[in-house]
Amino acid sequence: MTDVKDKGGLSQYVARDDDGIRLDRWFKRHKPGIPHALLARWLRTGLVRLDGARAGADTRIAKGQSLSFPADIDTTAETRPRRAPRPLSAEESALAEAMVIHSDEHAIILNKVPGLATQGGSGTTAHVDRLLDAFFDEVKGRPKLVHRLDKDTSGVLLVARSPGAAAKFSRSFSGRTARKIYWAIVIGVPDIDEGEIDLAISKQPGSGGEKMHVDAENGQSARTRYRVIERAGNSAAFVELMPLTGRTHQLRVHMAAIGHPIVGDGKYGGKTAFLTGSISRKLHLHARRLRIDHIEGGKLDATAPLPQHFAESIESLGFDTALADAPRAEPLAAPPGTKARAHAKAVRKARRGERTRRGEDARGGDAPSPKGRPAKTRGKPTRGRSR
Repeated sequence: MTDVKDKGGLSQYVARDDDGIRLDRWFKRHKPGIPHALLARWLRTGLVRLDGARAGADTRIAKGQSLSFPADIDTTAETRPRRAPRPLSAEESALAEAMVIHSDEHAIILNKVPGLATQGGSGTTAHVDRLLDAFFDEVKGRPKLVHRLDKDTSGVLLVARSPGAAAKFSRSFSGRTARKIYWAIVIGVPDIDEGEIDLAISKQPGSGGEKMHVDAENGQSARTRYRVIERAGNSAAFVELMPLTGRTHQLRVHMAAIGHPIVGDGKYGGKTAFLTGSISRKLHLHARRLRIDHIEGGKLDATAPLPQHFAESIESLGFDTALADAPRAEPLAAPPGTKARAHAKAVRKARRGERTRRGEDARGGDAPSPKGRPAKTRGKPTRGRSR
């Protein structure tokens, strides 16, 4: 990359690997010698120009655009030296390679194993982000995560080979044009075979941000489509889930909220989230498929095989995965959601009724409720069936 002198300033053309990133990120990457405060002043006074026009720090730049800025300070630190890849053990390198199910010039798709965190944190040293050093490239550098999966969720995880690719793939997720299909085994069988769950979610107070809950008043909008594929009597169901929003623990919270927690999800289903016999106590939630716009056009479509514990449970319960993979007339069309939303509302109402009755029992049955008001009694509604 070469700076070109232009009327007392410098100009450059945006390279392919920088396509789609924020303008301030470009400066941080290529001109680390320019202090943030100085860049902010240049942007505010119009000294930074993108194709001759003023631009903001959050402006997304595109390949081939002309970027000009002052040359009155030393910016000889042309490009920040790439961090050398961290050494990985033979076992870590083997795990990273074993998870790859697709690889091209712009993307790597992994089949994340259950129990492996996507990113590090307090006390977490084993995670996917660390393993990405196995795919370090001298030109493009270190690959970047595009999205996340919960530690105990397995399946498709998209990794971009360059910052530019990461920015483009991220726009597909934020613009909700990417489609993710999850498989899950849940406790019981939903009364509505196919529908949409529309329940706002927020962090549960007192959980330190580690747990979410349904919060109609202050939560963020969260929507999930689901379809019952097969049932094992009345004890369990094999379901397909499609998140339409990307809230933390969304699928787990939603299924628990309608009374059918995901098998193995003790966090949201408690003791009722486990089946007896040979069924594993691990979480049965798998990111089966991802369809997303590819940078070079067309669709990137990847499918991840099930982990061992999930596959064994499928066999033990007599489910047929071919039914889930069978093509549908309109796989992305919105299924009827009114009944499903009504069902979720009925379940929440029933739970409120149960809490009210427990409160009455604690006060002595017919004793008056607080503030002198008569206690309300709500009966558990009868749930309709659509099969």
